[in-house]
Order: sequence, then structure tokens, then C-alpha cells
Amino acid sequence: MLEQNWREGDAGGRRYAYTCPSPDRYPYQWYWDSCFAAIAWRRFDPSRSRAELESLLSAARPDGFIGHTIFWEPLRGARSVFYNRVAPGDLMTASIQPPLLAWAWQIAVGDPREVPALARHQDWLAANRDVDGSGLIWIVQPDESGLDASPKFDAVWGWQAQGLPGFPLLVRRNRRLGYDARRVLAKGGPVVCEVVTNVLYALSQLALGRPSLTPTLVERLYDEQRGLFRDLVLPAGERPQPVTWAALAPLALPDLPETIGRRLIEEHLLDPERFWPAFPPPSVSLEEPAFTLNETHLGLRRYWRGPTWVNAAWLLWLGLSRLGYPQANELARRMATAVLGAGLREYYDSRTGAGMGARDFAWSTLVLELVEPDRPAAVG
Repeated sequence: MLEQNWREGDAGGRRYAYTCPSPDRYPYQWYWDSCFAAIAWRRFDPSRSRAELESLLSAARPDGFIGHTIFWEPLRGARSVFYNRVAPGDLMTASIQPPLLAWAWQIAVGDPREVPALARHQDWLAANRDVDGSGLIWIVQPDESGLDASPKFDAVWGWQAQGLPGFPLLVRRNRRLGYDARRVLAKGGPVVCEVVTNVLYALSQLALGRPSLTPTLVERLYDEQRGLFRDLVLPAGERPQPVTWAALAPLALPDLPETIGRRLIEEHLLDPERFWPAFPPPSVSLEEPAFTLNETHLGLRRYWRGPTWVNAAWLLWLGLSRLGYPQANELARRMATAVLGAGLREYYDSRTGAGMGARDFAWSTLVLELVEPDRPAAVG
């Protein structure tokens, strides 16, 4: 499947090579999809891992910015309406995705500290998306988190949340403001300090040998009373946040305090009424009214609202394994069962394991990280 989804060529004198997430639905290069695919490629052909991540770096602007989606082939027709470009001919979107590039480089290629372009990319994020000086970064629309139509964004963006009729108006406004987080906030926002985005940003900070952001994540985003992490929103206000897997995502951090990690696992992740159904973890807690496996609104598809995604399973598995929980092996077995039964799908029914969404979905190859965690990379 990775071979089937591999694309390479030349665009404007720049050589590119990447794994498209799914040939039919997602034909371009998506930032975090490529990072996950590169992690899988290292098991078969490490030169593909390097080429994939170098393609992201080759798209970077001189200041280090890398967009959510890169269009190595021309974007035409109706699709152009749905992508976050400022101008029609732009090579990439002006929006971001969770910035795990330096961390993926460390796993799949080598030492990211030896690559100045990776430092520039991280520096751009710090300079342009840390709107309050805390060290954490902020997003200006739901898909910058990678979690797109998650119900946790509904109370933030209302009828302009992803998958609702007003979303194109949000995109239009952000285009007009150049996806500049400070300008968006100055115009009334909202901007969101989102958990998953910052966990992956923090992992890249660590990969680059920079000071840990974990203490800041705990200080700013951890709700001690509930034992969960939650997003911050500016302007501040009372906005209900349904519990989603993102509240557990800091389990991926290697330096998360053990007491917090065990509480996330024992009170939430391993609760069969919340995040431990037959095929865990569901993207929304089972006890939430927002949990649904397949929702559409006026014909618009809304996902990240209940099914299980392999990348989410892997990130939480990292915490289970680090803290020595035997359920790490059980999670690996269950996800392997889903993939063997339904193929490499975009996401899976958390109760039955049935495949859902796009077919031949590249990042679902991360299931290998769960079932063969100690397998060394191939010799490239």
C-alpha cells in the first residue's frame, strides 16, 4: 500500500517524493500524514523516509513556514475552494498542521539538530503562533489541529466549525487575515491553544534538544479536578468541551509526570465506559452525547466524532508502554485485529472494528509501531 501511494516528480525545479494519504480522497502531500508515513517507511526503505520529510522541508518558505497541504501537482476545479490557500497559485496552504516534523525526523531519519531547516521551521511556529508568550502555540481554525470536525470545536466556532455550513466563511476570513494568529485575535478571534497540536510541537522541541514544554502544558492545560487536559480559547469565555481522546494525548510525552500519566490511564483511558471499548480509543468518550460514529450535516461529512484512528491509538500506546501497563499489548492486538479484518482504512468503528472512511490510508501503517515496537529500521 505504501508503494501504491508513493508519488514523486519535479515541480518548478524542486524534486518531491511523498506518500499520499489515500489515492482517491487525499492525493496531495499532507504535513502530518507524511510524518506518520515516514515513520512507517523506515521499516522497509529508510531512503523513502528521508525523501518524504525532505519534500516537506523543500516546500518551506525561507522563514521556515510549512503549510498544512502541499500541492506538488496543480490544484484545479472544485477542490480549490476547500483548501486554505491565500492565492490560487500558492504551492501550499497558509494554515498549519500539528508540527511533528522534527520528532518524526528523529524517529525515522536521524538527529534533527543537524538540519538547520528543521530549527527554522520550529522557530517560525514560536515567532508566529505563540500569541501570549507562554511557549505554546495557537491555531486559528479546526483543521490546523488535524482533528478537523471534532465536537470539541463546536462551542468555539459555532456554525462556522468544520463540517458546518459556515466553515467556508471562517476560511475566507482567515485568508483575508493571512492566517496570522495575532491578527485573527485582534479581530476578535477565536484562537485555540489545542492539546494535540502542542503535544506534537513539544515532542519536536525535545527532538531538537530544546527545553521541555511539558511543565508549561501541565501548568496551562491540565485540569487537576477532572484529571484531563483541555484547550484554552481566546478571547476567554465559558465554552463546554466534550471529552475527546485529545484530553489524553499528553501520554505521548516522555517526561509527563508519572502521577498525571497514571491518572489519565486508570481513570479515563482504561474505563470501558469512556475510552476502552472493543477497539480503543474512540476519538470521543463513549459517555459523551457528542459521540457518534458517522455524522453528516446538510450533506457535509463530520468525522473525528467517535471512531478510532490508528495514529491516536499509537500516541496513547506510547504512554501505556512507558508506564509499564500490560494493556499496551492488548491495545496493539485489538488494533491489529481491526486492520487485518478491514484493511488500512482511515478510521475504525470503535465497537466492531469495521473499517470506515478512506481506503488504503497511509498512516494506518502505524499499526506496525504497536505490534512490532522493537523491530529495527531496515538498512537503506
